Amino acid sequence: MFCMNYGYFRAAAASVDLKVADPAYNSELIITAASQADAKDAKLVVFPELCVTGYTCGDLFFQESLLSAALLQTERIAKETSGLNCIVVVGLPIKKDGALYNAAAALHKGKILALVPKTFIPNYSEFYERRHFAPAQTRAQGLPQTETFYFSDKNPAVPFGTDIILNVQDCGAKIAFEICEDLWAPNPPSTRHALNGANIIANLSASNEIIGKAEYRRLLAASTSARLLCGYIYADASQDESSQDMVFAGHNLICENGKVLAQSELFQKQMIFADIDLGLLEAERAKTTTFAQNQARQNDKSLYLQIPVSLKQSDYDKTPLFFRNVDARPFVPKDTQKRGERCREVITLQAQGLAKRLRHINCKSAVIGLSGGLDSTLALLVTCRAFDLCKLDRKGILAVTMPGFGTTDRTYQNALALAKEAGATLKEVSIAAAVRQHFADIGHDESQRDITYENSQARERTQILMDLSNKSGGIVIGTGDLSELALGWCTYNGDHMSMYGVNASIPKTLVRHLVQWEADSAQSTKFKEALLDVLNTPVSPELLPPTDGKISQKTEELVGPYELHDFFLYNMIRYGFGPKKIYFLACKAFANQGNSQKASQDQNAPAFSKAQIKKWLKTFCQRFFAQQFKRSCMPDGAKVGTVSLSPRGDWRMPSDASCALWLDQINELD
Repeated sequence: MFCMNYGYFRAAAASVDLKVADPAYNSELIITAASQADAKDAKLVVFPELCVTGYTCGDLFFQESLLSAALLQTERIAKETSGLNCIVVVGLPIKKDGALYNAAAALHKGKILALVPKTFIPNYSEFYERRHFAPAQTRAQGLPQTETFYFSDKNPAVPFGTDIILNVQDCGAKIAFEICEDLWAPNPPSTRHALNGANIIANLSASNEIIGKAEYRRLLAASTSARLLCGYIYADASQDESSQDMVFAGHNLICENGKVLAQSELFQKQMIFADIDLGLLEAERAKTTTFAQNQARQNDKSLYLQIPVSLKQSDYDKTPLFFRNVDARPFVPKDTQKRGERCREVITLQAQGLAKRLRHINCKSAVIGLSGGLDSTLALLVTCRAFDLCKLDRKGILAVTMPGFGTTDRTYQNALALAKEAGATLKEVSIAAAVRQHFADIGHDESQRDITYENSQARERTQILMDLSNKSGGIVIGTGDLSELALGWCTYNGDHMSMYGVNASIPKTLVRHLVQWEADSAQSTKFKEALLDVLNTPVSPELLPPTDGKISQKTEELVGPYELHDFFLYNMIRYGFGPKKIYFLACKAFANQGNSQKASQDQNAPAFSKAQIKKWLKTFCQRFFAQQFKRSCMPDGAKVGTVSLSPRGDWRMPSDASCALWLDQINELD
């Protein structure tokens, strides 16, 4: 189903100029705006509450002339938008069976598909809608019902009721409706709609503006989309509705799973667009098992009317437009303040997890292999905080530097400085002689710098750490991060093993920012200088001899850029996206010349060609599947984010699973 459109559904929310009580004038503007939305390939365009007549008509709603004109102009809108490849949703007053209703009308291909009346009618503060409108009718047992309304001979028997879902079969969108106050009610109709299958909720609103209301409205729409795991489109009345004691601002919002994808500026009469990710919502609902449990409790599913709608599918590979920001660094907030808050929270979680383990086993010693690289630096910083939480002397932290064949003076000196400035106990143990003895024992030629040459060093270091921890009555603190675990970039039973892995759920792109955050707040100038130099040092296991005293083995030249790998990891594990969609998103996030439009707001994100993205995506999938056996027996470590590869928590994958399906999809990419 998600091939050309990758599961995206483009929606628009529009506030238009209008004249109160002038349906002919208003319909003209609605038709124009709908055409503009269609020109940008929107599949759904939502207009505000009672936009055909205007919301602030007051007692004019009792005038037959206004009601008849509203019906006539709604039919006109349907007719004149019949050539558009989108669903148009407008608001109008409907008189039915002696009662007046505030309703939403869904229009498509010249037809009025459905009328949805407002459920909750506000009659407090500045609102007195109950004077004019009746709430949606309900059955005796409290369940809504769907009836029919007769517009005219041209549009006979239009479904009328709250329990209606438009099923866009071409792309998987299932659209339901509520009107303004419905969202603000304790038990909004959208809850029932979502539990009966709707994944997009359209709200036609006329919400007046007062101090602080915009932020509350934004929070309400976003939190509703999070709670219901849906897309939420909120179309608000513009300032042209302002009359007497109320001012309107046209605050349009499009939200998805707790995020605001798009919003308009107040008083700007903006039409906003967003590409809602139906695939993401589908994955979230499948993963969140309590959503299905709540669905099972619904006893009114059979009462819902599903109206099939056919729309021509969008081809996102061919259009330059993409109304969605793609996070190039999904683990790292772009906003400086939020990033600082995230760093503080992450390090606190890491430290609290380790502190609990230390207290539980009554341990007063921790052993860390300190290489002078990013990961071991972060592990040292976290361990220091954990010791402070436990009111333990930092001298109980044994920082062990173990120079070997690939150790450079730069990382060696940084390790010494970090241990000293952190207040830890420093111990130096050269591994050269022991590894050479091991080579002799197993008959390995030292000039043969293969995987045996490298892994022998890693395992020797781990043996030293384990034995020192026994000697000191402490535990070995693991330094490996989430990105390395995903790629299997660790030596099995070498740096792969520890007694508690503080970085186990920290991706490499975030490790860098955590160390930077600690550097920014460092009290000691020497400590800050050492941390900053660690940040400027190329990522390397330092297992091969240096070249002219400099690091010769650079990890990202061997396995690929961590910027890409963390992006692949997040989208594959967090949302279950396949290679084709991940590739599409990566091209948007990391586009350079020759690629499609860049959809990332992070201007500092590196640029990669399509060929590079495809190459490293293939590498990621191959390594991710082949290296699962290392993750199946990884040590304990605190989960701090939404992505974790612990076999005891989020990720339970067979070690012998085939990646052929994923590689086939990658090979088919352009």
